[in-house]
Amino acid sequence: MSQQPAAGDSAGPMSTFVPQNIDAHPMEFTGSGGEYFRVWIVNVLLSIVTLGIYTPWARRRTAQYFYSHSLVAGSPLEFTAQQRKMVMGFVLLMLLTIAYNIAANTGQDLAVGLFLLGGAALAPFIWASAMRFRLGATRWRGLRLQFTASWKEVYLASWPVFALAAVWFGVFTGLQVLSPELAQALDAGDGAPAARMPAFTAGMGALVTLGVVLSILCVIGLEYNFKSLLVRKARMGTEAGRWKPVYMDFVKIWLATVLVFVVTVAGLSLVLTAVAGGSLALFAGKGRSPGLWMFVFIIVAFIGGVFLLFLASAPARAYREARMFQLMWSNVGVSHVARFRCRLRTGRFVLLRIKNMLLTLLTLGLYRPFALVSEYRMKFESVTVHVKGGVDQIAGAMARQQQGALGDALADAAGLDLIG
Repeated sequence: MSQQPAAGDSAGPMSTFVPQNIDAHPMEFTGSGGEYFRVWIVNVLLSIVTLGIYTPWARRRTAQYFYSHSLVAGSPLEFTAQQRKMVMGFVLLMLLTIAYNIAANTGQDLAVGLFLLGGAALAPFIWASAMRFRLGATRWRGLRLQFTASWKEVYLASWPVFALAAVWFGVFTGLQVLSPELAQALDAGDGAPAARMPAFTAGMGALVTLGVVLSILCVIGLEYNFKSLLVRKARMGTEAGRWKPVYMDFVKIWLATVLVFVVTVAGLSLVLTAVAGGSLALFAGKGRSPGLWMFVFIIVAFIGGVFLLFLASAPARAYREARMFQLMWSNVGVSHVARFRCRLRTGRFVLLRIKNMLLTLLTLGLYRPFALVSEYRMKFESVTVHVKGGVDQIAGAMARQQQGALGDALADAAGLDLIG
């Protein structure tokens, strides 16, 4: 489903450094939940008071907190984004959202269609602009990161977006061919009498299933292409990122995630069935009228089922996040200068996510900053960077490779903070 990077692209240009002894530097996070709680609560309160207008300032304060407490080879990261560009990106997205909602609520179907087509066409541009902004705003020991992909490379990597649209165009066309009644119902005007609901045949089901499977493969392909492009086209000095994962690595993680979700749902369903059976037996044994109690029981069971379905997705989402983090940070590097290794344990991260979710629910959201810090710490401190030669020597050589003040100005001018 995805274009594989060429061997030369995966390793980037040949490093100018001579291989030396490899030193290991475990990453360290020095923040705490209590410290971040003070940042978080101010952000929440000001965002509420300003009806969300404070959001770009809140995001900058959050990024600066986590960056300043993230030590790589003993030195903290820096977030140097211009607040003005973050506000501009936020305002632009708000204006587009308001315009779309007005068009949708006033029945302007042509405008809605143009918004959707424009959004699909601009999605790669928005993603790449945000990546240029994020990497350009990241510093380490005075070294600036850059995202150097051309717009042609960005749009070539975005082909799954357009393939996804083609898949569902084909599905809807095929459904109308298989069911003329459906085509007539879609063509009927508002004043036409209600058409009979067409029968759903096995062929229609197979076509929809095929569309769903191809859509999932397209989504996986888009994720793979974007992450691959982001790493391979990232630069520190003149040193490029190195990328080793392949498309099937992503497919395997997605399949395993689906399996975890199915197993979790099955287990919760068995527990829920046992509890429901016991409750019904209890009501019957006490001779209570089944009418009212059955109605209450159904309402409670429905609400509980929706809540349990949300809980059931949490282990699968945490599993996928941990596996993807392991895959990325055990298979990327910086040219031939440095490589990363990750020792994150999937089971421990899933248990931590479940504990954090339950404590957040019990505290009505007040535990959220502590949860974010604990998960970030577990992931960040599971990574070790292996550097060829001394860190001071490598950082100094990279600093001399940078383009200077003009390059800094161009990097600061590129991109907007357009996505969360």
